[in-house]
Amino acid sequence: MPRAVTRAVARMDGDIIIGALFSVHHQPSAEKVAERKCGEVREQYGIQRVEAMFHTLDRINSDPNLLPNISLGCEIRDSCWHSSVALEQSIEFIRDSLISIRDDKDGSKWCIDGAPSNQPPTTKKPIAGVIGPGSSSVAIQVQNLLQLFNIPQIAYSATSIDLSDKTLFKYFLRVVPSDTLQARAILDIVKRYNWTYVSAVHTEGNYGESGMEAFKELASVEGLCIAHSDKIYSNAGERHFDRLLRKLRERLPKARVVVCFCEGMTVRGLLMAMRRLGVVGEFLLIGR
Repeated sequence: MPRAVTRAVARMDGDIIIGALFSVHHQPSAEKVAERKCGEVREQYGIQRVEAMFHTLDRINSDPNLLPNISLGCEIRDSCWHSSVALEQSIEFIRDSLISIRDDKDGSKWCIDGAPSNQPPTTKKPIAGVIGPGSSSVAIQVQNLLQLFNIPQIAYSATSIDLSDKTLFKYFLRVVPSDTLQARAILDIVKRYNWTYVSAVHTEGNYGESGMEAFKELASVEGLCIAHSDKIYSNAGERHFDRLLRKLRERLPKARVVVCFCEGMTVRGLLMAMRRLGVVGEFLLIGR
C-alpha cells in the first residue's frame, strides 16, 4: 500500500471557518497516481489563489460594516488538480466538522494532561463551506462527498454542464457559467471564419466530455463536419501526446483547425508535442 503523504495546510483563525481546495501543485504524473504524489508547485495558478483568499479575508475582516463583530477564517488545502487527493483533503474537512459537533454534544468529561476536565480540548471549528476545487471532474466527486454532510460548495472555475443539475448536486454553487455558453462561443468563431471541416480534442474527464458533447450537438445542427475526434488525459505521457498529434496530422491539410475542450495541462502537452515533432504552425487550436 502507498504510504500516506503529509500535506501542508494554510490556516487563518476566525469565528467562521471557510474551507478551500486550490491546486497548489500540479497533478500527479501517470506513474505517480497510485502514490498520490503531486507534481511541481503552480506559482501563478496555485500560490496566487491562496494569497488572493488571504487578502480577501483580510479586507472583509478589516471592514466594520460588512460583518460587525464576526471574523472570517479559512483552512486551505491542496487538491493537486486530482480527484483522489481532493477527496482525501475533503475527508479532513469533514472529520474536523464531525469532531467539533461531537465535542459540543457529547457532554462527557475529557482527559487533559492525564487529569479529567469539564473543559473540552482545543478543537478546530467546523467548516461552514468549501470553495473549489477548480476542475469540474474533481468538483463533482468532492460534491458527492460534501453533500452527504450538508456542507455547501462554491466553485470558481468548474464549468461542467452536469453540475447544473440541482437534483444531483444540491449543495453546489458556482460563479462561472456552464460549458454550454463556451461551446456556443467556439462554434460562433468557427462559423465566423467559415471553417467547415475541423478536428476535435478534449481532456478525458467530465469537463472535456460534457463540453465536447455540447459542441458536437451544436455543430451537427449547423452542418459542421468533424474530421477526427479524440481524447487524452491531461497527465498523459509524451508518447501519448505524440500519438494523438500524428492522428491529427493525418487529416491535414483540410482539418487544420482543432477545436479543443481541454484543461490547461492538456493544451500544454499538445503544444510541447508540436515542438517535439517539428509541426509548430501546422495547426490552429481553438478553445477556452
